[in-house]
Amino acid sequence: MTQLNGQVALVTGGARGIGRGIALALAQAGADVAIADLEHISSAAQQYSNAAIGGFTAAQQTAAEITACGRRSLAIQADVRKKEDAARMVEETVNRLGGLHILVCNAGVVSVSSVEAMTEDAWDLTFAVNVKGVFLSCQAAIPAMKTRSSGCIINIASIAGKNGAAGLAHYCASKFAVVGFSNSLAKELAPANIRVNAICPGILRTQMWEYLAETLKRPNEAKEDAWQRYVKGLIPLGRPQTPDDIGQLAVYLAAAENVTGQAINVDGGVELH
Repeated sequence: MTQLNGQVALVTGGARGIGRGIALALAQAGADVAIADLEHISSAAQQYSNAAIGGFTAAQQTAAEITACGRRSLAIQADVRKKEDAARMVEETVNRLGGLHILVCNAGVVSVSSVEAMTEDAWDLTFAVNVKGVFLSCQAAIPAMKTRSSGCIINIASIAGKNGAAGLAHYCASKFAVVGFSNSLAKELAPANIRVNAICPGILRTQMWEYLAETLKRPNEAKEDAWQRYVKGLIPLGRPQTPDDIGQLAVYLAAAENVTGQAINVDGGVELH
């Protein structure tokens, strides 16, 4: 596929999982891709705190994969919770890759807690990354897109932004916010020919799932058994989603000139609205 030839994309949280799948799919469709990620977030309420490979290190590896496929790529260490970092990652992308046509706001965190037991740190971190990070990233990208009188913003929400789940009230609330923000921003930016959509992934076996499985599995249940129970019990098609599935939709949205303001599920039929 070459429908994105000549375009430049910036993917936040693009080092691994869904972000990596999107970055690779955009590159395979012809785009040059900048990947923004953070090595570590210092918080007990962060599922990657014990990751063997830090986010920026993984971003560099993904960027190298893209370069090996013949596209230009770079890794940028940036914390989407910080306005100055959001501005810098856009500036570096424009200066080093020649512009910004596609922004994918994928950086996100998750933790599991009842509302009664939830710490302020867990709530605040979830909203700082999942919501404020989307806002700051979009805000930084809009001027660069307006100079071209076109652009595409794709915000990664979740099926948890369509239906609540016990133990995930803070995560669900943050993803509902992303859907509402994307819908509003689409209307705001339509006169500038900048399209804004959200993708709502379903159940993927990413590192986020590996974290969730430790909390959500039943007593004495193996992680693999918990995974199969979730897949067979929740997904009508009976098969999990993959980062490549999400990447395919991102490529479509990047090229679909008459689609904006949508929150599209990729979930095998879990949520039918």
